[in-house]
Amino acid sequence: MPAVIFDLDGVITDTAELHYQSWRAIANELGIPFDHQANNALRGLSRPQSLEKLLGPRSGDFTPAQKHDLLARKNDDYLARVAGMSERDLLPGVEPLLRSLRDARIPMAIGSSSKNATFVLERLGVTSYFEAVVDGLAAPNSKPHPEVFLLAARRLGVPPAGCVVIEDAEAGVAAAKAAKMRVIGVGPAERVGGADVITPTIAALDTQTVLSLFPARSAGPNR
Repeated sequence: MPAVIFDLDGVITDTAELHYQSWRAIANELGIPFDHQANNALRGLSRPQSLEKLLGPRSGDFTPAQKHDLLARKNDDYLARVAGMSERDLLPGVEPLLRSLRDARIPMAIGSSSKNATFVLERLGVTSYFEAVVDGLAAPNSKPHPEVFLLAARRLGVPPAGCVVIEDAEAGVAAAKAAKMRVIGVGPAERVGGADVITPTIAALDTQTVLSLFPARSAGPNR
């Protein structure tokens, strides 16, 4: 039985702007320049990894306790913003794709580095589509480590070779490849060029393309 594993941020919903606003508040407080380009560099990274990237050469100026406080305050700010999300914040094309895959009896999971994945899915009203949700709490090794996708496959009872991952980050594409899974990259080629298939948006992705990547549904043997 094949399965599809979705990343969350940038695939199901675009929380990048919410993360940007929260990280910018921290950066402004510390007097560190931070713009959308800097925020894009945080795609696919865990919260601690993102903080280290934001602090850069100033990382050594902060004690572990201070970093813990910064991470907690960033997350509190982000969760306050997420609380205002609803079904309207699903990216265009997501729910039709989820419905179509469910109708085809394809099991689905979330594989996200976010520790807030369950809360976000509840706000979006799509929890019922997924048989498993693996987040940064369950899989502490962040992408490009394959742990999050391997654990999602295990919870679905599907071997890695039978899984297709849908990702929007370079680190996520690398994680899927390390897990020996096929991967669809959402976004520009310079970011997801390592994917097996690239689509500019989820709305441009049709179910047949997803199904075509499953080994059992690929073209027949050579004659």
